[in-house]
Amino acid sequence: MKLVLTLLFISTLVAAQSSNAAKPTEKAAPAPAVNLPSEATVDSFMQQTFGYEANVSWKVSSIKPASVPGLAQVDVIIASPQGQQLSRFYVAADGEHAVVGEIIPFGARPFDPVKKALEKGITGPARGPKIAPVTIVEFGDLQCPACKAAQPAIEALVASEPNARFVFQNFPLEMHNWAAKGAAYADCVAQASGDAFWKFVAKTYEAQADITAENADEKLTAIADASGVKGADIAGCANTPVTKAHVEASLALGKAVNVTGTPTLFINGRSIGNISQVPADTLKGLVDFAAKQGK
Repeated sequence: MKLVLTLLFISTLVAAQSSNAAKPTEKAAPAPAVNLPSEATVDSFMQQTFGYEANVSWKVSSIKPASVPGLAQVDVIIASPQGQQLSRFYVAADGEHAVVGEIIPFGARPFDPVKKALEKGITGPARGPKIAPVTIVEFGDLQCPACKAAQPAIEALVASEPNARFVFQNFPLEMHNWAAKGAAYADCVAQASGDAFWKFVAKTYEAQADITAENADEKLTAIADASGVKGADIAGCANTPVTKAHVEASLALGKAVNVTGTPTLFINGRSIGNISQVPADTLKGLVDFAAKQGK
């Protein structure tokens, strides 16, 4: 149980916006200045830190102000023989210290800011009642092995909670070479048929190991056909600027609520990672608890 609680605490890795606004008669303190390190500085830091590992390489993904005033957020994709992963750290205003870890929400209602942001921004295909006490949002990547591994747990959760609304949002990771294309196909399938979308996702995960950047169009077109829509039409739709904009908007929403990896599940704004490691009764307990809190 201690391990489960630790995982749940770690999984609430969502950047919070402060819910404690200044009173009208008070003057809010000016936000500390953010000194963003240059890409060259970050690259040199990585070289000094990991340069001894000949098989390790990296790419600076983003450098931007963090959700906490005064800190700079740095995202780096690190590659090794074991695969790729996103690493995040925060640089202090003095430019000489960094914090490794996660910023989690705090306050009397710590998950409400993200809940509201998702309620306003979600556009993905949904199952369950439109008006529900709990909204479960998954940010997923069809090329992500962890997403495939987590699907049985997610499907079981959705089946056990018929009064909850479940929404899927595309979040193709930069490190995956056909994920963006998979997201585009999924977006087009969802526009054509809601029922076909869920079949498409399941079948894509089943075929995941056989799909490559070179054969993705062929494989995804065939999967679309097998899911009940016309694959050729979906392939044409997937290459349009409109579809690209849809996927980019879903990515932007995920980044706005601090999604850093997939799958990330939100239960009324509470972020849950390591889904495969969270027991089914714990996931159900989180949904039931969120339903009571929403009343």
